[in-house]
Amino acid sequence: MKLLEGKVAIVTGAARGIGKAIALKLASEGAAIAFTDLQIDENALNTQKEIEALGVKVKAYASNAALFDETHQVVEKIHQEFGRIDILVNNAGITKDGLIMRMSESQWDAVINVNLKSAFNFIQACTPIMMKQRSGSIINMSSVVGVSGNAGQTNYSASKAGMIGLAKSVAKELGSRNIRANAIAPGFIETEMTQVLTEEQRAQWAQMIPLRRGGSPEEVAKVTLFLASDLSSYVSGQVIHVCGGMNT
Repeated sequence: MKLLEGKVAIVTGAARGIGKAIALKLASEGAAIAFTDLQIDENALNTQKEIEALGVKVKAYASNAALFDETHQVVEKIHQEFGRIDILVNNAGITKDGLIMRMSESQWDAVINVNLKSAFNFIQACTPIMMKQRSGSIINMSSVVGVSGNAGQTNYSASKAGMIGLAKSVAKELGSRNIRANAIAPGFIETEMTQVLTEEQRAQWAQMIPLRRGGSPEEVAKVTLFLASDLSSYVSGQVIHVCGGMNT
């Protein structure tokens, strides 16, 4: 039997990159997948087709995760369509980098809203369902910069540090209902977002990583699968670094 047979997972921001890899990995272990993105474009439709090919139920939902009411509506639709919600992966995220002295209020607000408020919105909408089921696994996508900070990314670092605090607090609040919450802190992962860097810049990054390479979205997805499944049934309130030893 597959690890997630009979389970339903919501993955936010799953049209591409790490979110897509997570949705595919969970589906490969039998989970039905409801995934959201800002718009259902060609990338999202391709992701849906790839998940369908794995033989599980899947549906893509257009949703602005930063909006409270819209998130509650989409979670209600998912619950009606799929019948239950077992796993929530809060992966939606953006960057709007800049030094703090030059950062605009809109740059700050946009990143906090998409990266952190969205997770609150989805957790708040999903927890009543998980509480009735008396089971659930919530996984927040943080970052190594949420743990150690990064110059030029005060908004992003603050949002990702918030994801850790959110997961730890939810773990303490909802543990008695058999709901687990954890965070993952990826390091330098090779995605579309890192493709804008030159080969030289990527090589410089690799030199700072003990494993001497960037990670893959698949490697983040494997840790997500661990936290989503009963393999981690006694793991809650933790942060797992997926960074090749960069943050120790």
